[in-house]
Amino acid sequence: MRTSFLGALAAAVLLPVVAQAQVPEIRLAQQFSMGYLQLNVMEHEKLIEKHARIFGIPDVKVSWLTFNGPAAVNEALLSDSIDIASGGVPGLLLLWSKTKGTPQEVRGISALSSQPFLLNSRNPAIKTIKDFKETDKIAVPAIKVSVQAITLQMAAAKAFGPKDFAKLDTLTVSLSPPDATIALIGGKTELTAAFSVPPFQYQQLENPAIHTVLNSYDVMDGPHSFTVAWTSSKFRDKNPVLYKALIAALREATEIINKDKIAASALWIADSKSKLPPEMVAKVVAGPQVKWTMTPEATTKYADFMASVGTVKVKALSWKDYFFPEIYDLEGS
Repeated sequence: MRTSFLGALAAAVLLPVVAQAQVPEIRLAQQFSMGYLQLNVMEHEKLIEKHARIFGIPDVKVSWLTFNGPAAVNEALLSDSIDIASGGVPGLLLLWSKTKGTPQEVRGISALSSQPFLLNSRNPAIKTIKDFKETDKIAVPAIKVSVQAITLQMAAAKAFGPKDFAKLDTLTVSLSPPDATIALIGGKTELTAAFSVPPFQYQQLENPAIHTVLNSYDVMDGPHSFTVAWTSSKFRDKNPVLYKALIAALREATEIINKDKIAASALWIADSKSKLPPEMVAKVVAGPQVKWTMTPEATTKYADFMASVGTVKVKALSWKDYFFPEIYDLEGS
């Protein structure tokens, strides 16, 4: 009995020491979109700092960075310029496939949201993706690797046949969603369409000359994860207490959004310095097809497609293959 008591006492004494030994810094990256609302809430409410203190880390330096496209985000993660990446599901899958089985293996932390993104066009002749001509240009955040680019390939495979999945790739150009929106609305460039993100896609549709050609939910045959967060095994293993605080912060941020979506939308406006009407942003955050959830949804559809066309070299057997165990209790897919 005495030995057991002493062992427990030693563990209690050592826990704060282990926690304080963690590197007190975490650098998080996001992209141009409203799909990272949990990160906005976490920054404003200092939730990582809050939960780090709860778990025994009194001080932690938290840095927030913004990138355009998964290629830039993944390069930053591999070069140790950031610790936490976020973006569309394909960005996670690409890096997981590339690093699987190495000490730097990358896996998902959790999903952030399920919501559709829209392919909008200002050309009235374009009713479906079959109507695009060689002279058309389609803006995506990053060619070939962004969630929009991969979804366009999936749509092409459905429309033209699996062998022609890349038929529209030559029409795509890399533009950040804000720049693509300006170009599409202005109508003074060769850009005729943009596969965008909320809220920019809805800002585009405020222009009566612009219409929706394709909804990603139609391509995926239902709801799917739009944004997810990921990191390396190296960071997670080296910083177990800080990682635990990150998971707790993500959970609390998700709860805050779902409790008051209007207030959460105001945080996004403040963070992005957006000039969009608050009513419009709130409408997007609370949209009927939008879910703020840590549960991965239909991510295996991306994994299966990307493996079938050779974009990733590893075939996933389950969504749990490319996510860390902390969310295995969720009913993901």
